[in-house]
Amino acid sequence: MSEKTVKVRRSGKIRNRLLIFIVPIVVLMIVALVMIATTLSKKRLTELSTAHLDSSISNQGDNIESWLEDNLQFFSTAKLAIEGMNPNEEELQKLLDSFYGANKNSPEGLHIGTAAGEFLKPTESTLEMSDPLNSEWYKQGITRVNMQYGTSYTNAEGIKVISASGIVQYGDDSIKVIAADVTLDKISSIVNSGVKMDKAFSYLIDTNDNTILAHREKDMVGATLSTSDSSVLRSGVAQAINDGDYSTRQIGPYYVAFRQIAGTDWVLVSYIAEDTIMATVQELGNYLIIAGLIAVIVIVIILLVVVSRVIAPLAGITRSIHAMSEGDFTIEVKQESNDEIGAMGGRIAEFVESMRHMLSSISEESEKLKQESETSDAVSRDMQDASQSQAEAMQQLNDTVDQLAVAVGDIAQNATTLASVVSSTRENSEKADDSMKETVKISQKGRNDMEKLSHAMDGIQTANSKLVDSINEVGKASEEITNIVSMIGEIAEETNLLSLNASIEAARAGEAGKGFAVVATQIGKLAQTSSESATNISNLIAEVHRLIDEAVGQANASAESIEKNSELIHVAVETFDQIYENIQASNDCIEEMIRDVDKVNDVATNVAAISEEQAASADEILATSQNMVEQAKTISRNSEDVANNSHELANTSETLTSHVQKFKI
Repeated sequence: MSEKTVKVRRSGKIRNRLLIFIVPIVVLMIVALVMIATTLSKKRLTELSTAHLDSSISNQGDNIESWLEDNLQFFSTAKLAIEGMNPNEEELQKLLDSFYGANKNSPEGLHIGTAAGEFLKPTESTLEMSDPLNSEWYKQGITRVNMQYGTSYTNAEGIKVISASGIVQYGDDSIKVIAADVTLDKISSIVNSGVKMDKAFSYLIDTNDNTILAHREKDMVGATLSTSDSSVLRSGVAQAINDGDYSTRQIGPYYVAFRQIAGTDWVLVSYIAEDTIMATVQELGNYLIIAGLIAVIVIVIILLVVVSRVIAPLAGITRSIHAMSEGDFTIEVKQESNDEIGAMGGRIAEFVESMRHMLSSISEESEKLKQESETSDAVSRDMQDASQSQAEAMQQLNDTVDQLAVAVGDIAQNATTLASVVSSTRENSEKADDSMKETVKISQKGRNDMEKLSHAMDGIQTANSKLVDSINEVGKASEEITNIVSMIGEIAEETNLLSLNASIEAARAGEAGKGFAVVATQIGKLAQTSSESATNISNLIAEVHRLIDEAVGQANASAESIEKNSELIHVAVETFDQIYENIQASNDCIEEMIRDVDKVNDVATNVAAISEEQAASADEILATSQNMVEQAKTISRNSEDVANNSHELANTSETLTSHVQKFKI
């Protein structure tokens, strides 16, 4: 699969995840808004409907009260007119006739009933009353001075009417009641036609006996309400009247408003079905659902466009991170925006540039380290060869000194023999002279060998000093590499901190920030990998530094051993000089002994003493020579260790170079 395909999949995955999280939330929010709007609309429409219902019933009540008041005013005026004229029977009849037909709501006009059982009415009135004292209007009017409406009742003609009645005073002091019957046709018209709301209805109830005075259904007029009525509406209204609670309320599937009619015991009831109100809410809900669906589609399209534009820079950042994870730092990252993604791109660009410079520096320092290690390896091998030569020379010196010791022993034995046998022949003296000459030659040769050994030790000491300087240079280079690696570690820690900060900011962003958390995690992993590589390099360099310190210590120990050996060699040279001088003196003594045989005894004694000293000196020289041989072997082993360490340092340099070459810069 190509890199481009991987990137497209990653970008699509982030977009799809964002949409998976965002779209359901948007849908839920829109659904919640539709539900809230529907609920609020229902509540508001219910409030408006009840308010409208209250307004409608208030208007109906005002019309009924106004109509009743107009009629009552007319009747009161007629009553006052009669009382003011104090008419006789003839005048009273004329007054009653004059008021007949003046009020169309009272077609029978005014009529009067007396305590004597008389019934007075207009001439043209067809109203008949055989027992006015037991009539409803008389019973109601006798209790009132002013004209007032009473309860409804059915008159002799079977018509439902109400009477405005009151005590009238004229003529004598007998009790008289004046009344006027008012039909309920006009009230029914007001009740049935005065409703302002569509599909709302009203009816009028007399609370004295819960009788319906006006209703849109004629067969309901005169019916009595009961709390046990099969109709939920009527039973609920009856209960409200019984409780005296006339507040607007919901009774069953209806919203009901009440209005008491002033001056009467009537209550006007107006109601509207809940379904009528909810039909508008349902229609509004349908509109809101359609609008919500359209909003979801539009928002999803906008989210697709916005998310695609927002995450577009992530494709380049992902490509750059993928290349960096494979060690390619030849990439160039551009900051395409000023938001968090753009800032991330800028930081990655700075990181790539910093890593490019650091890897170049590490590569150069690694090459220098490799060259220094190769130089150290060559020097250590030269030193090993020199120490090997020194060991061989010391072995030869040891053999020479051994021969010298044997010769000195022979001299001591001959000197003792010479001392014990004073009377030895001249032949023996000549042999002694020959032996002394041979000893002089051997001593001279030993002295020359010791001088050569001294010069060789000086050369070894000089080479060892150069080796120490070279190793110190390598140590300094390794310290510079350590500083560079520490810088890499710090940059990796800063990058890891940047990744941590990006993760925190993503977590703060919640679900919308999870895509950025993935990028921050990849950067954190890259920083962790860089930190681990820096740690490995630091460990390797620390190991190199340790080996260099050991090499320096061994070189210094070798220098000290070489210096001590040089001192011992100088002492040996001085000892050989003394031996040479002593042997020369012995030779002179032997020659003098040959010339002066008489002094042989004294010379022999001196030779014996000198021979003993030479024997002791020869033993010391032999011990010193053996010690020098051991020191030379030690120097050889140390030189071999230095060579091995230099080789290991070269391998370490190659390992560091191979690590650096994994990155492309």
